[in-house]
Amino acid sequence: MAKQKGIVKLTGTIGDVSFYKSQDGFLARGKGGVDKSRIKNDPAFQRTRENGQEFGRAAKAGKVLRMAFRILIQNAKDRHVVGRMTKSMLQIVKSDKSNLRGQRTVQTGNQSLLRGFDFNIDSPLGSTIYAGYSLAIDRASGTVTITISEFIPDQILSFPSGATHFNLISGVGAIDYATEAFEISIVKSADIVIDSTPHEVLAQSHELNTNGEQDIYVVLGVEFVEVINEVSYPLKGGSNCLGIIAVDQYHQEE
Repeated sequence: MAKQKGIVKLTGTIGDVSFYKSQDGFLARGKGGVDKSRIKNDPAFQRTRENGQEFGRAAKAGKVLRMAFRILIQNAKDRHVVGRMTKSMLQIVKSDKSNLRGQRTVQTGNQSLLRGFDFNIDSPLGSTIYAGYSLAIDRASGTVTITISEFIPDQILSFPSGATHFNLISGVGAIDYATEAFEISIVKSADIVIDSTPHEVLAQSHELNTNGEQDIYVVLGVEFVEVINEVSYPLKGGSNCLGIIAVDQYHQEE
């Protein structure tokens, strides 16, 4: 894969070279590689098939997780979040110690590797808000509570120019990667003014109708707004953040 240079940018195919536009600009790549039927059947490509199977599972799991939190992610994401998520999911697949290579899954891997994942790498959660918080997860009842300690907004936030207020957002998802089913709960605070006024403890509670056998993910984020004449206008520019702060994985008894 190579970047196209020059004034004229091409799309399409010339000979064995394909020209196309991507998020990274205008690129070109040559046609080639091993025949698909050989990769599918030749014993020499057994490892390639195994790698492909596990990559496919990682990509599918990443899609399920993104779909679960899509409402929040759409306001706090970078352009490479899909690739970064797939890479993290592949690490989880490879951490599976129960299955043979090629058969490893996200369900039996170490999902806690996703703790600390930022959906917007340009505005990480830990570099945007510095408030302390505590977390209580009751798997049996499906109740999750996030409690933010007392804070002074303009001291615990790294906020963009133009922001007058912010919303603190949390989400909890109960996910079943095997069936690709999920349930989501989202809580969003009222607009909080960004000034030096002390703010009391803020608790956000979630309840899920879970049977206790799903993997539970907890995300926390900040969305910045500008309030003019009592009307809130979401700020654009990629300053919002959203990160995974906890993963409570369901371990099925053997």
